[in-house]
Amino acid sequence: MTICQQHQQRSYAQIRENMQPGDIIAFGGNSLFSKWAKLTTRSVVTHVAVVIKTQVLDEDSGRYFNQAIEATSYNGKCGVMLTRLSERVATYDGDMWWLPLSDTARANLEQNKSAFFDFLFQQNHKPYDIWQLFGSTVDATDCVPLLKEMSLNSEDFSSWFCSELVAEAMERGKIIGSVNASEVTPIDVCRLNVFDGQYVQFRGESKTITGYNSLPFETWQ
Repeated sequence: MTICQQHQQRSYAQIRENMQPGDIIAFGGNSLFSKWAKLTTRSVVTHVAVVIKTQVLDEDSGRYFNQAIEATSYNGKCGVMLTRLSERVATYDGDMWWLPLSDTARANLEQNKSAFFDFLFQQNHKPYDIWQLFGSTVDATDCVPLLKEMSLNSEDFSSWFCSELVAEAMERGKIIGSVNASEVTPIDVCRLNVFDGQYVQFRGESKTITGYNSLPFETWQ
C-alpha cells in the first residue's frame, strides 16, 4: 500500500481481508504486568503475535477468518496457541495494531515459507516463559557483571514468550538475520525495518508506536 501517513486508524472489519500470513499484530494491554512492560520498555506495545492463516468463510457475505499464533495467557490457557483475531479484538482489554510486512520482507518469506510455518506449528502448545520475558524487558543491567544474569537471556526454546517466538520465526523465514530471540522485546519487533511504511491501529484510542520500522536490519538475500 502506498500511503504517506505512517499511522492510520481503522476498524478490524475494514482491514481484515488485507492481512496476510507473516504480518505482525501488536498489542498494548492494561494489566499490571503490561503497565510494567510499558514503563520498562518506554513504549505502548506489550505483546506481539503473527498472522498464520487467512481464509474467506463466505464470499457472498464477505466474512473473513484470520488466525494468529502467539505465546500468551488467554481464555484460561497459557502457552503457545492459535487464536482467532476476531475473538481477540472482541475480548482484548487494550490496543491492537496491524503491522504489514514490506514487499522485500514478504518476498524473503515467500522463498522460505516452509521453514517459517513448520517452525511455528511445531511450537504450538509449548509452555509460556514469563521469566525470560521479564529478563528481555530489563536491559539496563545487561552490562553490570553482578546483575546481568538477572536480565541477559540465553536462547532457550523449550518455552516461549511472545516476541521471542515471533523473532525466531522471522529468522527462520529469513525475514531478518541471526538474532538472540530471547532478548527481543515486543517493541523491538515493531521497530525492525521490515514492515510497510504504514501501520494501522484497529482497537483502542489512537496511539503511536514510537520508532516503528526504523531499526536497520540486514535481511537475508
